[in-house]
Amino acid sequence: MKFQFIEKKLDISEALKEYAQKKIGKLEKYFRSTPDVQVRFQREGGRDTVEFSLVCDGLNYRARETTDDMYQSIDSCVASVERQIHKNKTRLEKRLRQGAFEREIPSTMAEPIVDEETEFSIIRTKRFALKPMTPEEAILQMNLLNHEFFVFKNFDNKSSFAVVYRRRDGGYGLIEGD
Repeated sequence: MKFQFIEKKLDISEALKEYAQKKIGKLEKYFRSTPDVQVRFQREGGRDTVEFSLVCDGLNYRARETTDDMYQSIDSCVASVERQIHKNKTRLEKRLRQGAFEREIPSTMAEPIVDEETEFSIIRTKRFALKPMTPEEAILQMNLLNHEFFVFKNFDNKSSFAVVYRRRDGGYGLIEGD
């Protein structure tokens, strides 16, 4: 695995980095090629947050845990991503094709998987006209509606399709389409 460590508001010991590499490295058995892993360590208000994203074979997995102990946060993140991998493996094999993943996931998982959907069901459909506006106007509209995201035509970028969204860290993100 290719690791990248990011430290925010603290310094991480080599022992903690090695622990993270060892624990996250156990997930490598689920992939055909070498995954890229980005691990972010952060301390806010006396609480330790570990967030890591794993990218491999065109799939992205992400987990974030906040606890009083960095080691416990790492363990929780690894368990969360392992559940995501198992869930996606089951869904892909049922929906797309048999053998979507080459390797088998061991049946000795820490927690049973509860959510194994065989179909995606769309509960509600909304249609509306996309109005040209700037990303700042879209953020204001999103906040007025108290939504987590807002779809619009980007006036600054030749009216291309765009989405603004609220990030966990309190900032905003912009996704643009062609």
